[in-house]
Amino acid sequence: MSSAIQVRQVHKHFGAVRALDGVDLEVKQGEFFALLGPNGAGKTTLINTLAGLARADRGELRVMGYDVVRDYREARRALGVVPQELVFDPFFTVRETLEIQSGYFGLRANDAWIDEVIARLDLTDKAHVNMRALSGGMKRRVLVAQALVHKPPVIVLDEPTAGVDVELRQGLWGFIRELNRAGHTIVLTTHYLEEAETLCSRIAMLKQGRIVALDTTHNLLNRFSGRSVRLKLCPGHLPPALKPLMQEQESGCYTLALSDYPALERVLAALRAEGVQVQELEILQADLEDVFIQIMRKREA
Repeated sequence: MSSAIQVRQVHKHFGAVRALDGVDLEVKQGEFFALLGPNGAGKTTLINTLAGLARADRGELRVMGYDVVRDYREARRALGVVPQELVFDPFFTVRETLEIQSGYFGLRANDAWIDEVIARLDLTDKAHVNMRALSGGMKRRVLVAQALVHKPPVIVLDEPTAGVDVELRQGLWGFIRELNRAGHTIVLTTHYLEEAETLCSRIAMLKQGRIVALDTTHNLLNRFSGRSVRLKLCPGHLPPALKPLMQEQESGCYTLALSDYPALERVLAALRAEGVQVQELEILQADLEDVFIQIMRKREA
């Protein structure tokens, strides 16, 4: 499978701050890819270097095979970016904004696609409303529409659902999923980690300008997250043999670590041997947020 994005040994400094410190990354065509990290990790800087809004100090970046410096016209045409900031021109309506954006890419007969994007992002009622009169959530919808107006093969979404309502979030992800199924490569940054876990097949995690984890979502969840069981017992004490497994004790309930699911039977056998009954039982499966915290803490240590 060909590469949609290639990043090779990219460095970017802002004074003494190393925003990107030797980043290597490859995103295949057709992937739904997540780029995660805490604030200041370098995610937006990496996106800006891909989009030509910043110039890397060293290294090479390519979009659909086009070098972002030498082949900048082709690289820009292949990329659509939804930025974090609400950047807009206050003198135009929603539709005029999208028509002007189409003109930047030399697209004249683009009305049908503009109509579809407006409809799919629930902007039909606002199509002839001036941009400055829109709410923050509506402005963010227009930013998404602007990124899609030239049908780029690679779409980068930098915190696209920050501050928007649940209805828009669901509608947006339905539309983006359809674009991904049609062959568009999607790169997502988000602090809503459940979105990345649900949508993305592969994840990279950045910290202090370096990639500290890169794998499929499935592998990250299996490799870094653990399983545990929460038990309410009668009588309410834990047998000594199980105390090494204890993670938490609260309100008469014990949370025990499980190395795997067969370990649950060993826990239950130890309880039966001590004559302890289980009143309540809940299996807990760690999610991507737990994995993220583990990886970030591990790197700090």
